[in-house]
Amino acid sequence: MQSIRNVAIIAHVDHGKTTLVDKIIYASKIFRENQEAGELILDSNDLERERGITITSKNVSVRYQDVKINIIDTPGHADFGGEVERVLKMADGVLLLVDAFEGPMPQTRFVLSKALSLGLKPIVVVNKVDKPNCRPDEVHEQVFDLMFNLDATEEQLDFPTLYGSGKAGWMANDWQKPTDNITPLLDAILEHIPEAPQREGVPQMQITSLDFSSFVGRIAIGRVYQGKLEEGATMGLSKRDDSIRKVKIKELQVFEGLGKAKVTEVQSGDICAIVGLEDFEIGDTLTSFDAPEPLPRIAIDEPTMSMLFTINNSPFFGKEGKFVTSRHLRDRLFKETEKNLALRIEETDSEDRFLVYGRGILHLAVLIETMRREGYEFQVGQPQVLFKEIDGVRHEPIEAMVVDVPESVSGKVIELATQRKGELLIMEPKGDMQHLEFGIPARGLIGLRNQMLTATAGEAVMTHRFKAYEPYKGPVPGRINGSLISMDMGAGTPYSIDKLQDRGVFFVDPGEEIYMGQVIGEHTRGNDLVINILKGKKLTNMRAAGSDDNSKIAPKKEFSLEEALEYIQKDEYVEVTPKSIRMRKIYLDETERKRMNAKLEAQ
Repeated sequence: MQSIRNVAIIAHVDHGKTTLVDKIIYASKIFRENQEAGELILDSNDLERERGITITSKNVSVRYQDVKINIIDTPGHADFGGEVERVLKMADGVLLLVDAFEGPMPQTRFVLSKALSLGLKPIVVVNKVDKPNCRPDEVHEQVFDLMFNLDATEEQLDFPTLYGSGKAGWMANDWQKPTDNITPLLDAILEHIPEAPQREGVPQMQITSLDFSSFVGRIAIGRVYQGKLEEGATMGLSKRDDSIRKVKIKELQVFEGLGKAKVTEVQSGDICAIVGLEDFEIGDTLTSFDAPEPLPRIAIDEPTMSMLFTINNSPFFGKEGKFVTSRHLRDRLFKETEKNLALRIEETDSEDRFLVYGRGILHLAVLIETMRREGYEFQVGQPQVLFKEIDGVRHEPIEAMVVDVPESVSGKVIELATQRKGELLIMEPKGDMQHLEFGIPARGLIGLRNQMLTATAGEAVMTHRFKAYEPYKGPVPGRINGSLISMDMGAGTPYSIDKLQDRGVFFVDPGEEIYMGQVIGEHTRGNDLVINILKGKKLTNMRAAGSDDNSKIAPKKEFSLEEALEYIQKDEYVEVTPKSIRMRKIYLDETERKRMNAKLEAQ
């Protein structure tokens, strides 16, 4: 029987988790000497590499001293927290990766509390000890205090600690005595992480994540908890309503290196992928049909935000996208629910509008960005927070927000957060930075990042995660400034934009094609203003001294997708195409807009 270790890696965004996994993969000689695999091997899609975040959890397996180590990569961002809890069910121990300067961060705390409650054995890795002004010994103390506060057992508190630099490719037991390789970490995994137990009995395998292949459809992934699975066997699938369905295993695969290898049977303790199961959900248990023994179900995080997706009906529709119809949009959204578990789609009374529910703005923005790169063209409305009625009282999602900021501007951060019903819970110095923790409504976060970066000259580092549903905190102030709206369709002229610069900040450059009803700038006042930037200069053959000054135009304000989603008002859409992100009024015609606004006010 082969010895197996199942290890999950926990880390906050950008603490070096994926880079460390790269080095473990290289150390175990999965690649040939002459094979170039690059960096961030596990961040396999373009979005993950660009944003530097892990979005979907992945599995990779390495062999060291005849032991198979299954490494489970977990997302570091709380919007993908739905992925984390399920993934930990597959592990027997965790590697807690902490930055030697920043120390344990809020999202680390969230995943670590889940891991400790499941009784997993931790190994702490203090990474980036080669960074200037790092403080490895203090960070080690902080990790101990954090585990103590999270009610870790005595055995869990007696954790081994390794120090090193994932980027430089070394680990050691003492950070002042660097080594030249990563093997001390692999030795620690073999020594401290318990071997996956081989349990005899009725087969049990809980589906904890899934993959999708256009050739074979949905693939169920999970750990064999008890007994063994065999290719071609007829099994029972225990569903949410406690019913048992008869299913057949067409193909079994285990993780080998970065890929999967086909096998005829899988022993308990190993992680496998199953092809051929139909109509399964996360949390279903694959067990014997005649004598079923289902495992307790896994709860999946509820969505906290919704957004309206609709087809593009602007004057520029179909110019840049490949997939533009409501059928394309519907098929793509429902296909996403096959593998994106925290996402829900609801059809509306109109067949070209869909309500999409997700875990937060980043979760939905990643879906929008992925669709846009695939050639889809569509529009999305303002993100809306989901409220709940609990015992007759209206509740809303509250987020735990952490901001690290220079002390000189911490007052501005506190002021901005409290204006949006944020409550300051912790304030303490961390090196030359101020560490602030707030409880803030999810509504208050929409548009806050931009304001905070402006107020702190880009110095604030802000992270947040879902905390709980709490009673409604009252109205939160939104955007103060109105929009500048285009009066006509055509290309903007430098002359007109120059003359209107005192009215606000523009989002378009001279010569850029615009249409009537498009949001082309931010007004300096609170109301919307319809303007014409297509007018050219009246030409004359008389030359007047001093009146022919050249136009001096400030560069346009660029928006990323998330910034545009946070910026728009209730009566606006973000138009998303493969090449452009535009903002527009839902009703392009001014008289129609006024009529609708009057109707809304009357309600």
